[in-house]
Amino acid sequence: MNILTAEQFANEMKDPSFTMNNEQALDHTVLEIIKHVRKDGDDALIRYTEKFDRAKLNSLTVSEDEFKEARELVDPAFLPALKQAKENIESFHNAQKEQSWFMNKEPGIMLGQKVTPLDKVGVYIPGGKAAYPSSVLMDVIPAKIAGVKKIVITTPPQPNGKVNPYVLVAAEEVGVHTIYKVGGAQAIAALAYGTETIEKVAKIVGPGNAYVARAKKWVYGDVAIDMIAGPSEICVVADETAPPNYVAADLLSQAEHDESASAICIATSNTLAEQIKLEIEKQTATLERKEIIEQSINQHGKIIVASDLTEAFTIVNEIAPEHLQLMIKNASDNVQFIENAGAIFLGNYSPEPLGDYFAGPNHTLPTNGTAKFASPLGVYDFIKKSSIISYSKDAIQDAADQIITIANVEGLTAHANSIRIRKDEPNA
Repeated sequence: MNILTAEQFANEMKDPSFTMNNEQALDHTVLEIIKHVRKDGDDALIRYTEKFDRAKLNSLTVSEDEFKEARELVDPAFLPALKQAKENIESFHNAQKEQSWFMNKEPGIMLGQKVTPLDKVGVYIPGGKAAYPSSVLMDVIPAKIAGVKKIVITTPPQPNGKVNPYVLVAAEEVGVHTIYKVGGAQAIAALAYGTETIEKVAKIVGPGNAYVARAKKWVYGDVAIDMIAGPSEICVVADETAPPNYVAADLLSQAEHDESASAICIATSNTLAEQIKLEIEKQTATLERKEIIEQSINQHGKIIVASDLTEAFTIVNEIAPEHLQLMIKNASDNVQFIENAGAIFLGNYSPEPLGDYFAGPNHTLPTNGTAKFASPLGVYDFIKKSSIISYSKDAIQDAADQIITIANVEGLTAHANSIRIRKDEPNA
């Protein structure tokens, strides 16, 4: 892991070729997959599942027997932990619920906003290098709280044709019983356009690999999406109060996701930077996913030495990281200086995995700098809003001349006529 000055990092970010995470040019492959799924439906899904996941399927849908088998396979300690995480996530997201509202502006005028849950939502749960039952909770619970009528899950099967049992148990716990054994860009295409087995949805949510992210980009407009998520990111701001071994452990917790994950530390001294670097090397040697971590750290890991916290916060706001840890003195007092971050963890005892699994806020977060304009997944992602407008006869006549004036300025005389015909109507 390289140690850079703030100036060196700033120059690196100005490089036109610089990105926090390199994105492969996958468009040709993804568009071909989407085209074949739209044309061949289930047959295409079965072919791609055998090609990419090495699984030969007789059915795309998880059966009741598979749910039952999953319950018998999971660690007995898993379910109590899952239930507590579910309770925490529900508690947090219940606070995000929105209600329809109406206002009587003046006699004869009523305005408002009608909140309606989406009808059908597809949740993508990654497979591949790891299984993510936590993502089932994070993506399904806010949809349930919003009132979504139908929620389905797609997830890649294992080579034996079965879905990871922990994912199935998590799905059952949150009340989702329709799960399709489909992953990758083909799953996104199926949810967006429908097949013989999979019904088209209104919105697709959930993280995935580069193929999934590109597919979501290409189907957007035909269907809604939550975000185009890139590889996982963490940024830790550390001062002299941060234990170097804690900082290193937290950086490595994200580096183990995959080789493209980025782990960045902004330290307030060279001495601290060197201590953290040594801890990273020491801890990496003991971890199971050592090879993935080493590639991630070597390609995307950095320790930046800032002159003070003001400079550190400037760098943070430019990076706009998915996860930000403030391992500094008086962390709560400094949140005001953070403008761009998906989730902010305060102090030495609020590590990023706390948010991944248990605390309650959503772990589906904006990546690749999109925290400059995007938010975490929430209940608000599963609703739509309709404006309500009601004018009485007297109210429209009172406003008519002003509306007609604006319409005429825009040259839309039929608009003006729509108002005038009511203005000229004699009173009863």
